[in-house]
Amino acid sequence: MGADVSVVAASESSCKIFGDGCGFEAPTVSLFFPTPWLDFGLPGTSGLNKYYLVAVVALLIAAAFWYFTTRKAKVVPGRGQSVAELLVTFLRDQVTRTAIGKEGDKYLPLMVTLFIFIFSMNIMGLIPGLQLPVTSNLAFPAVLAIFIFLLWNIVGIRRHGAGGHFKARLVPSGVPTWILPIVIPIEALSNFIIRPATHMIRLFATMFAGHLLLALFAAAGFYMFNPLSEMGAGLGALSVGYSAMALLGFLVFTAFELFIMAVQAYVFVLLSSIYLGEALEGAH
Repeated sequence: MGADVSVVAASESSCKIFGDGCGFEAPTVSLFFPTPWLDFGLPGTSGLNKYYLVAVVALLIAAAFWYFTTRKAKVVPGRGQSVAELLVTFLRDQVTRTAIGKEGDKYLPLMVTLFIFIFSMNIMGLIPGLQLPVTSNLAFPAVLAIFIFLLWNIVGIRRHGAGGHFKARLVPSGVPTWILPIVIPIEALSNFIIRPATHMIRLFATMFAGHLLLALFAAAGFYMFNPLSEMGAGLGALSVGYSAMALLGFLVFTAFELFIMAVQAYVFVLLSSIYLGEALEGAH
């Protein structure tokens, strides 16, 4: 069961529907601020906490995937190798070649690695005992988005030179000269501030909201399960029905959240490929 429900439930374990009158307390954003195991006392830092543990586990899962699916690669692939090849082929045909063209093949290893790593970090929210998606901490998507932003500039400068790259990003082709004083600041804001910001926030916000909703369903299920209600057997049975509905919602939303986790990893690498393709192309 995901979403730190044990923590949520434990804090108000005596509060039940049809109980002594204490109400339901929904999980809060405190779920995303685990207590640090080691606090270095540095301003603006959260110390060494659970996020670092789940990030290491996600990294090991991503590495293990490639190790166990490719360590005995054959011309006629087995099941594991087939899964890896399907993933690579999908990302090549639907992401890199679509966004960059044939030249995008040299960025395929990067995009495949990013997809696996991001998806591994996302599913940490569903792993029992861990139950915390790494990407629900803005710092992790921010590092990945800043890396792509720097790569986007490096690729553009290497292809077109610094002048050509920044001109292409600031001066859209075909725009009349008299309107450039208005257009250039807008393009600068769009390409150099909003673009990397939205790249990181899209992934962060989706994982943050999804994990909070899972926690809500799980905590509601615990709260509404009160078969030994002091208010009578009838209300106790009704509480079990309510809890079953919450559990069903939790399971359905967990399956949906797993799909969203994969989609968000796909969207991140798709946007990364589009940005790199744009840098290679030059003027827009």
